[in-house]
Amino acid sequence: MIKNYYICRLKERLSTYIKIIYNNISMYLDQKEKEAIFKKHGKDVKDTGTAEGQIALFTYRINHLTEHLKKNRKDYNTERSLVKLVGKRRALLDYLTKKDILRYRAIVKELGLRK
Repeated sequence: MIKNYYICRLKERLSTYIKIIYNNISMYLDQKEKEAIFKKHGKDVKDTGTAEGQIALFTYRINHLTEHLKKNRKDYNTERSLVKLVGKRRALLDYLTKKDILRYRAIVKELGLRK
């Protein structure tokens, strides 16, 4: 009888702690930030397919992962994800170079990709 009481109390405390931890965790890229990125770099908030919008989103994610890797040097999965994202962004930039050089120069200047 006493064991069951302690087990129930322990379960209640654990569920409370889990709720507290879960509520404090926020995603680094929520819907409002995405909309702001696409509104600034795309034609519209709903226009998520433009190369400029995708490049801006990839740049935001790359910057976030870079900061994460500065703190966690041995996180090799994140490092791999970062390399893949850089490759995707590079492919989009190459596409934009071939398609319209003026749009390419504008997005590079706006995001500050070339130093």
